[in-house]
Amino acid sequence: MKDKKEEIRVMWKEAGILFAITLIAGILLGFVQELTKEPIRLQKEREVQDACRQVFSDAAQFQESQQTLPALLIQELAESGVEIGTIYEAFLQDGTLAGYVVESTSSEGYNGDITLYAGIRLDGTLNGISILEINETPGLGMNAEKVLVPQFSGKAVEEFTYTKSGSQSESEIDAISGATYTTDAVISAVNGALKAVRQLTDGGGANE
Repeated sequence: MKDKKEEIRVMWKEAGILFAITLIAGILLGFVQELTKEPIRLQKEREVQDACRQVFSDAAQFQESQQTLPALLIQELAESGVEIGTIYEAFLQDGTLAGYVVESTSSEGYNGDITLYAGIRLDGTLNGISILEINETPGLGMNAEKVLVPQFSGKAVEEFTYTKSGSQSESEIDAISGATYTTDAVISAVNGALKAVRQLTDGGGANE
């Protein structure tokens, strides 16, 4: 009987120690998370600002827009495989709104989603694009950064198309040889961003 009581006492002692260890570990984990939360937030904010600045170099600051796109436009874009993500307002040094940076994703890439940022001025001029996510075929679709991205800079058109026989106008983009799906997906994402900004500047988005 004495051995049984001793066994129970030891068991409770071990359970208490385990509980104390778990409690202390939980407190320490919570403390570390609280300690690192603000630096992580600031780092992510810096990364967003840097990514936006790649496509809107003369802007001094970027803020997430509180405007939302109408459901009809969202549906229209979805039917072409495009989804608009976060939209940032681009401000000059004096606080003037200069345009927008739009996160746009096309699901029609050869190997899946292609996500990019498009920097667009209030007059519709496309400063440029920056590809954030792409997983296309090496040597073909993965050449999008080198072949496609430079062709969009400084263009003021309503919609882009691609050609395989050499660009003849501002709105035509030379396709990547052997990577039509990738070319089409990038153009669709850019065209979606242009439509979104036209809605914000002409039709006006809804404030949340």
